[in-house]
This record gives sequence, structure tokens and C-alpha cells, in this order.
Amino acid sequence: MTTPLQTAQTLLSQMSRAEKAQLLQWVVTDLGEAFPGIESQPGVCGGEACIVRTRIPVWVLEQARRLGVGEAELLSSYPTLHAEDLAQAWSYVRSHSEEIERQIVENEQA
Repeated sequence: MTTPLQTAQTLLSQMSRAEKAQLLQWVVTDLGEAFPGIESQPGVCGGEACIVRTRIPVWVLEQARRLGVGEAELLSSYPTLHAEDLAQAWSYVRSHSEEIERQIVENEQA
């Protein structure tokens, strides 16, 4: 069975330089909203953005930060987290502030 990546590699070898440049522009546009290390999956934490490899929602980390919990304490409290995960979480929070704020409010009211 051929994977999508193998298919893309085959197609790429058949493209002109101009077509490759167009494809690259599409990929960059598509990844513009990408946050490596952050994923949202239906059925996992209600579809909220979480740190990959964990079930730690980004809003939980942001709420802890707002309450004065430092990064070292977060890393100690969540042994599966890495410093890079926190950097990605903070970047996600900056770009999705309304979503994170809503999730914090919803979970405080629950």
C-alpha cells in the first residue's frame, strides 16, 4: 500500500521547478497556523488543544501561569512536559487567546 507521503514524493519528482514553487507556497500557507507539539483531536480532552504525547490541555497550562506558577514548577508537576512544549503552548495562547480564555471560563464554571 502506498502512503500519501510516497505518492507526494513520486509526484514531486515529476513536477517542474515552477510547480514545486507553487506547491511550496501552498504548504507554507497551510502550515502558517501550525503549532508543532500542539494537537486537537475529537474525543481527546473534548477536542481542546493539548500538548502532544499528553492529555494536558493548553488552557490548563495558561491558567496555571496566570496563577503565578512558573515554568520550572510546571515542568516538575508534569514530568511528561518539556520546555519546548511550554514554548509551543505560549505561542498557541498568543494566537488563540479568545479560545483559551473561553476554555478557562467554561472550566471554572464547571
